[in-house]
Amino acid sequence: MAGTTPQHTDAEGVDQGVGLTALLVAASRAVETHRHDSLAQDAYAEHFVRAAPACAHWPVRIEEVPDGDDNPLWGRFARYFGLRTRVLDDFVLRSAGAGARQVVLLGAGLDTRAFRLDLPSDCVVFEIDRAGVLAFKEQVLRGLSAAPEVKRVPVPVDLREDWAGALGTVGFDPAAPSVWLAEGLLFYLPGPAETYLVDTVDRLTAAGSALAFEAKLEKDLLAYRDSPIYTATRRLIGIDLLRLFDKGPRPDSAGALAARGWSTSMHTPFEFTRRHGRGPLPEPNDALEGNRWVFARKLAP
Repeated sequence: MAGTTPQHTDAEGVDQGVGLTALLVAASRAVETHRHDSLAQDAYAEHFVRAAPACAHWPVRIEEVPDGDDNPLWGRFARYFGLRTRVLDDFVLRSAGAGARQVVLLGAGLDTRAFRLDLPSDCVVFEIDRAGVLAFKEQVLRGLSAAPEVKRVPVPVDLREDWAGALGTVGFDPAAPSVWLAEGLLFYLPGPAETYLVDTVDRLTAAGSALAFEAKLEKDLLAYRDSPIYTATRRLIGIDLLRLFDKGPRPDSAGALAARGWSTSMHTPFEFTRRHGRGPLPEPNDALEGNRWVFARKLAP
């Protein structure tokens, strides 16, 4: 990877609202990358952070945070994102090992799995997100002379539009096994939009395909408004996650997939903390208490 001097670029699409949360996750992956006991490596993450004026001052190493791991945002919450990255990396690699050769990133944000993961050479990674987000990512990666490990196909379309049609026009094959990620996405969407997305994934997937997504089970998200994680995120970087999350009732997407012949499993992040020996554990007034990671595989009819 060449060209490591940070450059400010046009951050349209990632400088506010939900787009800014992509930079929060990138900063968290940067912090994780530089840890001595890192769960996931992303050498590109800190360059996204440095390239966006809105967050150029954010830390990219835990040593840059005065209270270190005691900081609810850059300690515990960032470690959560690092753990999630590792778990979903493993899921994609397992799915590719089982035969999936198409990876679809729904709301791809600043995901760099096409550059980071040791995927089979005949894999194709489709990255669906708004044009502004993908353009910012492309500009930063081009400045680094970064080259993907496998074929990478950006799909600039809003998930509220005909993203399935856009995916079909760039070579996605519904008859071939695929692996889909909706990482940190669904709780920003209204319930009907989540249902449409999951229905569409089911329609576009062949037997042997897989899907992972993140859900929140809280009946009242505002019950955690004064939690350390949400409070620190508002105070330190001005992101009010609870304002961005959709407040309407959530559909049972895992149940809907199971009814259509998918095998599904639902896990707390804390299960993976215990498995890997690092990451967040439950605490009082915990904004992560309702978070669930769902893994689904489509079985043969």
